[in-house]
Amino acid sequence: MNAKNRTSWIERLAVLLFCAAMAAPAYAQNAAGNASGAETSATKPHDDSFVIGNDDVLAINVWKEPDISRSIPVRSDGKISLPLVGEVQAAGLTPMKLEKDIAGKLKNYISEPEVTVIVQQVNSQKFNILGQVARPGSYGIANSTTVLDAIALAGGFRDFAKKKSIYVLRQGGSGESRIPFNYKDVSQGKNMSQPGDTIIVP
Repeated sequence: MNAKNRTSWIERLAVLLFCAAMAAPAYAQNAAGNASGAETSATKPHDDSFVIGNDDVLAINVWKEPDISRSIPVRSDGKISLPLVGEVQAAGLTPMKLEKDIAGKLKNYISEPEVTVIVQQVNSQKFNILGQVARPGSYGIANSTTVLDAIALAGGFRDFAKKKSIYVLRQGGSGESRIPFNYKDVSQGKNMSQPGDTIIVP
């Protein structure tokens, strides 16, 4: 091999080594990131703030028990029925508490049952809107529904609606409270509707 070819070969080798050296940390970082992401996803804590209500649809999974696992709505009496378990109270419980209750009943039949409860569809959280709107009635609350959202869902105001006299009836620990709502003064994002609210448009 002459000197010119040897120099060219050494230059190529140097470029290859440099590329490999640059790629290794990036690969390691990406692999670590993926591992961290997988760990975060796998160890993500249970959301224990939501309370199950009537008509909510639950996905119940019992590990290695496909005959018991199923998607099921909560009945109007607040209960669900599962094979081996029978009837279980679901309304008023968090998904985590319901998991424990189902697992406790399955222990008579399955060794160390692993139960997962996921709320697939929320139908229990609703508000009512009455009075001078196009479509008065009961509507489901999606995410953080504002009073403005509620009025829009109901088709907007009728011609003679008193926009400055709207009020919200809300049940609380001390009974029902009346909250004034001035449509012209309020800004978007305020006055969130809560489950059970009744919005009156005179």
